[in-house]
Amino acid sequence: MVPRHDHRSDQESDAGAITVEAAIGLGVLMAALALAVGGVFAVTAHLRCVDAAREAARLLARDDPALAREAAERIAPTGASLRVTTDGDKISVEVAVAPVGGLLSDLVITGEAFAIAEPKAADETDPG
Repeated sequence: MVPRHDHRSDQESDAGAITVEAAIGLGVLMAALALAVGGVFAVTAHLRCVDAAREAARLLARDDPALAREAAERIAPTGASLRVTTDGDKISVEVAVAPVGGLLSDLVITGEAFAIAEPKAADETDPG
């Protein structure tokens, strides 16, 4: 006796399989897209931090701290912090920001720049 095979039961057991696969695929695609967009935002924030640090270091080298802070605040991402370290005529500037509004507390994006202070003009250092 040969067992009868009902083709309807095979089709019914596969019902919805494509829907599940599509849903999983769509979820993976959305996660990959979110990571890609997050990566673009992270790179953009890093470039803005580097630009802000470079501009602040340049202006500090010209002995203009107020303009350096203003420029760094305008260029850097919102919520960024500015740290300036000087050692003699050496100026180091670091701009740091927490991405995603601080949701990722362990991740900090930074940009650093270094400059040498410009020499003072002769009439500024020698009064006579």
